[in-house]
Amino acid sequence: MQIRPEQTRTALITGAGSGIGRAICQSLGSDGIAVVATDISQAGLDETVRLVTSDGAQCESKLMDVTDSDDVKQTVTETGEIDILVNCAGWDALMPFLETDEAFWDRVINLNFKGTLRVTQAALPGMVDRQWGRVVNIASDAGRVGSALEAVYSGAKGGLIAFSKTIAREMVRYGITVNSVCPGPTDTALLEEIIDASIDGSRVIEAMTRSVPMRRLGKPEDVAAAVSFLVSEKAGYITGQTLSVSGGLTMA
Repeated sequence: MQIRPEQTRTALITGAGSGIGRAICQSLGSDGIAVVATDISQAGLDETVRLVTSDGAQCESKLMDVTDSDDVKQTVTETGEIDILVNCAGWDALMPFLETDEAFWDRVINLNFKGTLRVTQAALPGMVDRQWGRVVNIASDAGRVGSALEAVYSGAKGGLIAFSKTIAREMVRYGITVNSVCPGPTDTALLEEIIDASIDGSRVIEAMTRSVPMRRLGKPEDVAAAVSFLVSEKAGYITGQTLSVSGGLTMA
């Protein structure tokens, strides 16, 4: 499907079937960017497309599994010119480190870290050729300061932040900026899933809320607003940065 007018930027967003990824699609669509929403859930993608296009924006969906290198390469090739890449696909479960095993480590790292590596490596060559691009990686405050019961996830997101800074240095000569956005506790379906799996979900939510100086959980739209800025022309002199969107939870 060709949806790219001559002067319209095209953005590919991973993890776009719900939560933060969906909000990013809506925000970028409202900015006049042609959105390509990707996820492993067709039902989630259908709802994202419905919401984005109902506001008159351009959006198409593609099933893509970021843990599958061949699938990633095929999807990026089929999409064509990608001016903006937002890596948002992720997953976690609250668990003491001593209770985790290698299968859990592999799942968390493969999705949260290696998934971003795969998509970024596939999308960057086209940006290099066109001498323009924006990459925003959705990391986490857990990757900046650590988070109890999220040792592996924190490590993966910390690695993602370091990766983003390094790629920013490598890509700056080609007119490509690379930045990380770090949400704090955010009200999403994934958070609900994590809380539901915990022993005392209500107490976990209360503790999370108390830890935030603004005394509320983040909303997907809070994160999406930061992404919209970082992919805009106004942010053209910003690269290699890590922006927390966490109500003051992390101040650095």
